[in-house]
Formats: sequence, C-alpha cells, structure tokens
Amino acid sequence: MQLNINGDIREMEAGTIGQVLVKLGLEKTACAVELNRTLIPARERTDHRLKDGDILEIVTLVGGG
Repeated sequence: MQLNINGDIREMEAGTIGQVLVKLGLEKTACAVELNRTLIPARERTDHRLKDGDILEIVTLVGGG
C-alpha cells in the first residue's frame, strides 16, 4: 500500500501505525503521530490499522538550547 509519511509517498506492507514506526526505527523514540489530521495516542498505535492512501505526520522531539 502507499502511505504519505511526512510528505513522502512510501510503499509499505499493510499493517498498523506501530509497525510503521518499527520499520522507520522510531518505535522507542518519543514522537507524536497524526493520521489524516487526527492525533493518535501512543496507546492506540499498535492496534490502529492503516489503509492505502493514509497520510501520516510523525514528529519527534528534539532537545536543544
């Protein structure tokens, strides 16, 4: 299926938001995930199934000064 992840079209196998985070190496990273303009709580990511054409925005937290 095709997913739009942070503005880039990517081919991914069907799955959940949690599986996408694993494939991107972000499963242990503090981040916010928005699916089709709706914020998805961390506790729901492992069960939330994706569909072809979904739009994901993933924002990681960066410290600085």
